[in-house]
Amino acid sequence: MTISKFVLSAGLSSALVLGACTDPGTLNLPSDPNQNTRQGAILGGLVGAGVGAIANDSDPLLGALAGGAIGAAGGGLIGNQLDKQAAELRQQLANQGITVTNAGDRLIVTVPNDISFDTDSATVRPALRADLVRVGQNLTRYPNSNVQVIGHTDSDGEASYNQVLSERRARSVADILQANGVNSARLTTIGLGENRPAASNLTPEGKARNRRVDIEIVPSGQT
Repeated sequence: MTISKFVLSAGLSSALVLGACTDPGTLNLPSDPNQNTRQGAILGGLVGAGVGAIANDSDPLLGALAGGAIGAAGGGLIGNQLDKQAAELRQQLANQGITVTNAGDRLIVTVPNDISFDTDSATVRPALRADLVRVGQNLTRYPNSNVQVIGHTDSDGEASYNQVLSERRARSVADILQANGVNSARLTTIGLGENRPAASNLTPEGKARNRRVDIEIVPSGQT
C-alpha cells in the first residue's frame, strides 16, 4: 500500500468513527425524520470511499470517489428503508407499551414481558398476538432483513431458570412471526436471561424494563 493510499484510508476510517459516534441529542439539534437516511448515506459513502481507495491501485483518489458514490447510495437506501419501516410499525401497533427504536443500523421492537406473558409462562397472551401478527406482516413487506428475537429477564430467581425462560419466550414470539409469513431462514432466536439488563435490577421499575423480548430487524449485509 502506498503512503498516499494509507493516509487516505486512515483519514476515512477516522471520519467514519467520528460520524458513527455523533449523537444529535448531545448537540441539542432538532429532531429530523430523515436523519437516519442521511446518516446511512454519509457512513456508506465513507466506507465505500475507503474500500475504493484500497481497491484502486493505480489511482486511489479516483477509487475513493467512485466507491464513495456507490456506498452513499447504498447507505442512503438502507437508512430510508429503516425510517419508513419504523414509521409504519409505530402507526400499526396498538399497544402503547411496545416501543420501536431506530438504532441507525437496525430497528429494535421491544415487547415488555409484563404485557406479553403471564408470570413464569412462555405462552404469549391473546391480547398481544394481534400486534405480533402486525409485526410479522410488516416484516413480510420489508423482506431484505434478518430478524433476531432476543429474550431477556430480570435477576430474580436462579440464573439457569431465567436463561431457559428467556429462550422459550423468544421462540414463542418467533413462532408467531413465522406463522404470519416471516421466512424461518430470516429468524434467529436468542435467550440472554439476565445477562443484558436495560436498567438496574435494584428497583421494581428497572426489573420491569429488563423483562422483555427484543425483535431486532437488521438489514441484509449488516452485522
